[in-house]
Amino acid sequence: MKQLSACSQVSPNKTLYPLLFFGLLYANHPLYAQYQPDEQLGELFEEVQLAPVFPDSKTFPDCIPLSSPEQILQAYHQEKGQPGFDLKAFVMQHFQLPPEPATNFKSDPSLTVKQHINRLWPILTRQPDEEQSSLLPLPNAYIVPGGRFREIYYWDSYFTMLGLQQSGETELIQNMVDNFTHLINNVGHIPNGNRSYYISRSQPPFYALMLHVLAQEKGKQVLNTYAPALRKEYAFWMDGADALTTTNPTHRRVVRLPDGSVLNRYWDDKPEPRPEAYKEDVHIAQESGRSPEEVYRNIRAAAESGWDFSSRWFADAENLSTIRTTELIPVDLNSLLYFVEMTLADMAHMEHNTTEEQFYKQRANARKKALRTYCWSGADKYFYDYDFVKGTTTDIPTLAAAYPLFFNIAKNSQAKAVAHKIETDFLKPGGVVTTLNHTSQQWDAPNGWAPLQWMTYQGLVNYRHRELADKIASNWTNLNINVYKQTGKLVEKYNVESTDLEGGGGEYPNQDGFGWTNGVLLKLLSTQSGEQDNIKPSRLLKSKKQREKVPSN
Repeated sequence: MKQLSACSQVSPNKTLYPLLFFGLLYANHPLYAQYQPDEQLGELFEEVQLAPVFPDSKTFPDCIPLSSPEQILQAYHQEKGQPGFDLKAFVMQHFQLPPEPATNFKSDPSLTVKQHINRLWPILTRQPDEEQSSLLPLPNAYIVPGGRFREIYYWDSYFTMLGLQQSGETELIQNMVDNFTHLINNVGHIPNGNRSYYISRSQPPFYALMLHVLAQEKGKQVLNTYAPALRKEYAFWMDGADALTTTNPTHRRVVRLPDGSVLNRYWDDKPEPRPEAYKEDVHIAQESGRSPEEVYRNIRAAAESGWDFSSRWFADAENLSTIRTTELIPVDLNSLLYFVEMTLADMAHMEHNTTEEQFYKQRANARKKALRTYCWSGADKYFYDYDFVKGTTTDIPTLAAAYPLFFNIAKNSQAKAVAHKIETDFLKPGGVVTTLNHTSQQWDAPNGWAPLQWMTYQGLVNYRHRELADKIASNWTNLNINVYKQTGKLVEKYNVESTDLEGGGGEYPNQDGFGWTNGVLLKLLSTQSGEQDNIKPSRLLKSKKQREKVPSN
């Protein structure tokens, strides 16, 4: 098979001048005028991050400048050459530090975990803020994950909403959906989070699923209100798809495969160190022996995936320095976009637009066929990411394989094989493990994460593997509750292999709060107590006849 260049572009100017391209893309969006610490502080930003002045690289980008960046830079250039210049003292003089994470909150031990979570929602809620920092202002209240994460995060918020739904917080769900709609309309897509330094990338596209959560509470007609925004988000992910050719098979987030199929990858428009992890990225690029821009692009693309970082993105399945995210077609991303296309078809049907309905259905069916063709390994009987440069599956087993089950994309035989491997290899005392590789990365063994527990659980239920699904739910909820009883906290990730040890790995300590853990825990507890959900997102993709074949919760 002819190899495809991971960095080939429709326009050569976009490859030669990525920063100019980025500026042209976003310069006209109102929120891009927000304070950009890495760009506006230049040399000072680099000095502070590499020193480093703060142990956590995210601290400085979140600081609030006490005067204009131009004035601060002028003062820096005047003072830095003077004897006894103290960089940290200079920063403390000219910037206000961001709020410290609220890590000391603990509930009364007599409270149940549900009561604890209901007490946490107000603590994790932020009100609209117009501070002159890197924080992008939003019109409504929203939930943050907790700990060092002081802003919204795109895909986190869907799993948080599952818990808000169980807590009866419908208006907060409405507010968060409206905030994401605001970002789509003002930025052109939903950024990784509401920070200016996140604008160049998104995260897994869960907006359509958020709309279905809201529709469950307020009626399906609510989808009509958000159809224009979902179409805009889809256009962002599919940008350049119609211009792809055999000689120019990639552009930003779209990839044309040899049979003419178009699937998606993760991407970022800026091949630079992430501002919030500046020194870490510079270090990885230096030790890789590769082009720094290539490394930075792939690191940022992995950050867009939400799996930052995991051996699923590594050429050698072990080392971050071999990261190659942009060369891979992720099975979970394309499952999500299948759901976006089906939701857009559903919206067009509600608008009596038959032409548009058929267009999106055709797109969805083509994606499903391509995903089954390229991401399914007949030899291993498992869904993998597809390496379009090498022309083969990566053969790195991960829980991303549960996504085709969640969205009813898998054939029954495929779902049965995936369920068998999950039960044999991924099921652990505390739930299901993210990958089978033990590395220093947080999205690898021995860690388990709330969103993957839910996607795996619901995917298995869709295909009648209820006993295994319930075992996963039981193991995970028991682990969450036991840690809560011991510490008074719910945390970002858990060690599911050794339940007496903490989850770890990655660029920062395990965080408490924690938005999506709270959400998924409440959701899974509701399934165990026999509470019935309303319409499930995965069930919306099926006809009435098909739905009758799939048992509900």
